[in-house]
Amino acid sequence: MLTTWRIVALAAWLGLGTGLVPAGPAAAQEPSPAAGSLRAAPYYMPLDNKPQDLGEAIAASGQKSYIFAFVLAPDGGGCTPVWDGKATQPVRTDTAVAAKVDQVRRAGGDLSVSFGGYNGRELGAACPDATSLAAAYQQVIDKYALTHIDLDIEGDDLGDVAGETRRFQAVKALQQKNPNLHVSLTLPTTTVGLSDLGRAEIQRARDLGAQIDLYKIMAFDYGGPAANMAGDVRRVMELVHGQLARLRPDLDGAGVYRRTGLILMNGHTDQPSELFTVDTFRNLLGYARDHQLGRLSYWSLNRDRVCVGNVGWVDGKCSSVSQQPYDFTKIVAQFQ
Repeated sequence: MLTTWRIVALAAWLGLGTGLVPAGPAAAQEPSPAAGSLRAAPYYMPLDNKPQDLGEAIAASGQKSYIFAFVLAPDGGGCTPVWDGKATQPVRTDTAVAAKVDQVRRAGGDLSVSFGGYNGRELGAACPDATSLAAAYQQVIDKYALTHIDLDIEGDDLGDVAGETRRFQAVKALQQKNPNLHVSLTLPTTTVGLSDLGRAEIQRARDLGAQIDLYKIMAFDYGGPAANMAGDVRRVMELVHGQLARLRPDLDGAGVYRRTGLILMNGHTDQPSELFTVDTFRNLLGYARDHQLGRLSYWSLNRDRVCVGNVGWVDGKCSSVSQQPYDFTKIVAQFQ
């Protein structure tokens, strides 16, 4: 996901094959883990893109829970978790984000922390082995007393087999140490659903014994038609549902929906063909409700306001469409 605007090279994400064949026989129907208060959870950058005061956002929108983004490895190298890839913002000594975590919990909400994103160096690529990677993840879990984490795998990290292997070995170790940890995996989509690389990522997690509780689908930046954005997102999500059903034969159709999260992007996206209006969000809230999805999210709270001045086609700090503050968040909040 973006911190500043970018035009994504979607061709790298497009898969040419059909679905991967899951290994092993189908298991008994697995119950869906509860997303709890994170069933509706917009993304929020607590230290970048001119973050709003969370107390104001919660009071104005009614939305209490969020996904804080992004924890990365330092730009200069190393396996230390830092915010936004900046060595000057280490998680270990953080007080600024911790204060915002307290705001969320005092309001009765909860949060997940997202590792990765489109920019910066993901810890799975930076840490030398699964043990050091698990320790880096655990530092963040302990710092903010987390029960939910998110792995946002995009760009060069998607298809990095060595990085994926370390990541899922680390996740398996984390789940043994933190038995109530809820792990979500965020992946980009294409016009035909998940790419070959995305499906391989899901399969690798299964092969390595890492439990993914929620598959969150970025249903934007794939080149959808603005004139029928809601309809096209529905179409793509149904393609993803079929792919996930083949990858997770232990789940029935309803179970696959419950383990699927829908991520939208408000206003202009990085693709000039796409546009998400307030009405688009209302329509897709209906889709999430109809199919009882595991989560409804969007990128991002920081953008849920009108732009001031010349910011170009898309900006990380505003939606580039006419709106009132928190219009999009108010819709997502209705999924709680």
